[in-house]
Amino acid sequence: MATLIDLAETPVRDLNQALHEAPVASWRVLNPRGAHAVACGIRGNFTVDIEGHVGYYCAGMNQQATVTVHGNAGTGVAENMMSGTVRVRGNASQSAGATAHGGLLVIDGDASARCGISMKGVDIVVGGSVGHMSAFMGQAGRLVVCGDAGDALGDSLYEARIYVRGTVKSLGADCVEKEMSAEHLAELAELLKAAERDEDPADFRRYGSARQLYHFKVDNTTAY
Repeated sequence: MATLIDLAETPVRDLNQALHEAPVASWRVLNPRGAHAVACGIRGNFTVDIEGHVGYYCAGMNQQATVTVHGNAGTGVAENMMSGTVRVRGNASQSAGATAHGGLLVIDGDASARCGISMKGVDIVVGGSVGHMSAFMGQAGRLVVCGDAGDALGDSLYEARIYVRGTVKSLGADCVEKEMSAEHLAELAELLKAAERDEDPADFRRYGSARQLYHFKVDNTTAY
């Protein structure tokens, strides 16, 4: 049975302290009402269900835990996540999964600008569309977009892989469309299954770095 914490009565600081210290297998958080930094810094293999909308940096720095937001999430959900799973049942604001090193972030709805900015190994699956400059400076990991992508997708990309099912408004500097091989189809199928999605991997296109900005070239000064 889940341990209940009502944020209408308990401060977020006390909630986070309890999540850091108490070895309880399941938590249920009521009345978040857009509070910031809910369920941050968790280091434990347990589940947290948040019943409502959250503000900035929910589930930031997550390690091992499974955190589900039954609502929308503000800026920086799962920022700097290391492992575990974070799922947003609604939409997410900008910078979802920013700088995250590992784990799986699933957004069932849409994500705003800079989804996956500077991602460093996280897997992100978005059921809807993403805003401009998503995966900007993405270093490692995979971004899967089941809807459309905004301007400057993958700008200044390193080695993160991007899969988009819908249309891409524009590609950022040094981001190009790449071949979808059997390896990539299998990888994408695995990611979609983990996110509980049923889209056909064959409907997606893959994007990655052209590797032209790795080293300074005087002829490319306008691209830096």
